[in-house]
Amino acid sequence: MVIPLPPLSLYVHIPWCIKKCPYCDFNSHAVKTGIPETEYINALLNDLAADLQIYNINRPISSIFIGGGTPSLFSAESLDRLLRGIERQIPLEEGLEITLEANPGTFESHKFAEFRALGINRLSIGIQSFNDDLLKTLGRVHSAQEAIAAAGIAHQAGFENFNLDLMFGLPGAGVDSSKKDVATAISLNPAHISLYQLTLEPNTYFHKFPPKLPNDDLIFAMQNDCQRLLADHGYRQYEVSAYSRANRQCRHNLNYWRFGDYLGIGAGAHGKITGKLPHMIRSFKPKNPEQYLADTHKYGGTDVISEADLPLEFVMNHLRLKQGFTLAAYQAGTGLSVDTLEPALSVCLTRGLIIKQGDYYLCSEKGWNFLDSILEKFMR
Repeated sequence: MVIPLPPLSLYVHIPWCIKKCPYCDFNSHAVKTGIPETEYINALLNDLAADLQIYNINRPISSIFIGGGTPSLFSAESLDRLLRGIERQIPLEEGLEITLEANPGTFESHKFAEFRALGINRLSIGIQSFNDDLLKTLGRVHSAQEAIAAAGIAHQAGFENFNLDLMFGLPGAGVDSSKKDVATAISLNPAHISLYQLTLEPNTYFHKFPPKLPNDDLIFAMQNDCQRLLADHGYRQYEVSAYSRANRQCRHNLNYWRFGDYLGIGAGAHGKITGKLPHMIRSFKPKNPEQYLADTHKYGGTDVISEADLPLEFVMNHLRLKQGFTLAAYQAGTGLSVDTLEPALSVCLTRGLIIKQGDYYLCSEKGWNFLDSILEKFMR
C-alpha cells in the first residue's frame, strides 16, 4: 500500500528586528545599517529553488509562515516579490493561509493594508504584555498604547484573522496583571491568542543575568486563571500555548504538530521532508545573515531522522495538541508498526499520563502538566 505524503508548508525566516529582546533565543539580529531587502529576497527565492530540486518536491504548498525577527520591517514591494516568486516556483493550494509576524512598533495603516492586498491573510502580532512597566522589563520597543493601536490597524486593514502573542510569569507580574493582559487582548477581538510562560533560554541576556521570576505556585495560578478567562470568552485551547475562536486554529502550526512536512528557507530556517517511509530528513540553513547571503546552500545541511527516534519525534509533536493522535496516524506518518510505541505507551497509560478516548491517545490533565516526563519514556 502506498501511503500518501503529508501536507507541505513553507516557513520563511527574516532575521532582522529593531532590537534584540533579552529573553529571545530566536535567530534574530538588530538592524544596524539597514536591511538588504533586495539581496535577501533574491537569496530566499534561490534557496527555495534549490530545495525544490534537492528534495524533488511536486506537492503544492498548503500554508506559508513568514517569521523572524520582525518581517513587517520589510516593504510591501519586497514581500510582493517574495510571494510572486514563490508562486512561480511551486503551486499554492487555493485559499492557503499566509501568516506574517509583526511587531506593534512597525504598524502603519497604509503598509498593512498593502500587506493584506498581497494575499497575506493572517498576522501574528508580538504584544507580550499591555503593561508599560513589564514591556520595559522585557526590552520591547513598543508601548501598551501602540499594542492596542496595532490590533485596531489590523482590523482596519482587513485582517479578520490575527493572533496576539502574550506572556505570563513575567518579572514583577502577579495574577491580576496577567489576567488584565488577557482581558485586554480579548477586548481587541483577535481570532487567536498565544499565551506563553516566560522561560530563561540559554544564550539569552536573561539566562546570563536572570531576573527574579514569580514562584512556581504563582505562575501556575496565573496560567489557570488566564485559561479560564480565555475559555469563558470562546477561546478554545487546542495546543500547549494556543487558543482560538472556532475554526481559527493556526493551520501552519497544526501541520507542524501533526508531523507534516515543511520547507524552511532563510537564515537559520529548518525544514522536515518525508521520503520513502520511514526515511525522513531535517534541513537547516546558516544562521548568520551575511553567511546566508554569501551562499544560501554552501553552509546548510541535513540530518536523517533515525527509525529509533521516530516514535519520540511523532509523539513529541502530536501530544502538544489537545486532540492527541491515533495509531493509524502514527503508522501513516512514520511507516512504522504500532509496536514501536511500546513499552512507553503502555507505561504512560498505566500511570495515567496518557488516556484513550475513542481512537485517540492524548494527555490527561496530569500528563499535560508533566509532558516532559511522558517524552522521556519515548526516548531510545
